[in-house]
Amino acid sequence: MVNRIVLNGISYHGSGAISAIVDEVKGRGFQKAFICSDPDLIKFGVTGKVTDLLDKNGMAYTVYSDIKANPTIENVQHGVKAFQDSGADYMIAVGGGSSMDTAKAIGIIITNPEFADVRSLEGVAPTKNKCVFTIAVPTTAGTAAEVTINYVITDVEKKRKFVCVDVHDIPDIAVIDPDMMSSMPKGLTAATGMDALTHAIEGFTTKAAWEMTDMFHLKAIEIISRSLRGAVDNTPEGREGMALGQYIAGMGFSNVGLGIVHSMAHGLGALYDTPHGVANAIILPTVMEYNAPNTGDKYRYIAAAMGVEGTESMTQEQYRKAAVDAVKQLAADVGIPSDLKGILKEEDVDFLSESAYADACRPGNPRDTSVEEIKQLYLSLL
Repeated sequence: MVNRIVLNGISYHGSGAISAIVDEVKGRGFQKAFICSDPDLIKFGVTGKVTDLLDKNGMAYTVYSDIKANPTIENVQHGVKAFQDSGADYMIAVGGGSSMDTAKAIGIIITNPEFADVRSLEGVAPTKNKCVFTIAVPTTAGTAAEVTINYVITDVEKKRKFVCVDVHDIPDIAVIDPDMMSSMPKGLTAATGMDALTHAIEGFTTKAAWEMTDMFHLKAIEIISRSLRGAVDNTPEGREGMALGQYIAGMGFSNVGLGIVHSMAHGLGALYDTPHGVANAIILPTVMEYNAPNTGDKYRYIAAAMGVEGTESMTQEQYRKAAVDAVKQLAADVGIPSDLKGILKEEDVDFLSESAYADACRPGNPRDTSVEEIKQLYLSLL
């Protein structure tokens, strides 16, 4: 079997890393940036940390902010037109998954105009050209979109999200600067952090997992587990740990896929605009229990990475329970709800179950599933 790893060509890590943008851009001779960032980040001055840097160095740019928390086909279409009108020759994506996913879709369509119908990008689209040169600057510690070959777009008309997987969309440069994440409110820090943990756990247990990605995922679980509580309290150590942990998780799952936690969460985001990280965090323990019979001894390593002591002497049943309990405790400690009450409507469960089964993440789940079994998982969370 042949395994493939796709990562950024260059990544910068650490406090003040955004300063590297100037030399990278000037050294490549680019003239004007197209900055993708969401309205809240602009309003609260987070995007300004990057634009101030460009202003200081006399570097031209235009800002595109027609981006929703769950970016839509329309957001992408408007962005393509805005890029074409801007005269820009490269992109900087500043934000969480929404900004980076929008930038990826725009960049792919600009260099592959035959895919102007955004829906045509679903799944593994046969694009031929690398997307517009992109520098990704995450402001949340969770999605790892800056190092993945995936992006997710919402089809408002059909009330669903679709996943796009394309090696041509990975940002050329990732700039992981914890200072860009310091203004995240507690709730968003918790949600995106649990999203990162979900990436690591699903990536570690997915059918395509192998030794190199296992290495990434276990280290990510360890770093996230020891850092998330501190990040929610806005400690420098917590922020730095989460910035690194979520990136390492992305290095892994981007190359081996995920599972039905994400499949089920995508539907909630499309139908109710539920924050992706919150949906993942609520669903994760339930799906871990469901998947346990098909995970071998992997939950022993998950539990140990999360700080559980004595795993080497535990029975299979004990270490599987310990891993699930550790996830539940971390989620509770950072304020994540334990169920979908107030989010999920029972009359939507059939539609959501069918959507989750059709989702691109479902085939990677370690346990083969069905629409009916997914339905029962949703119902159990009510």
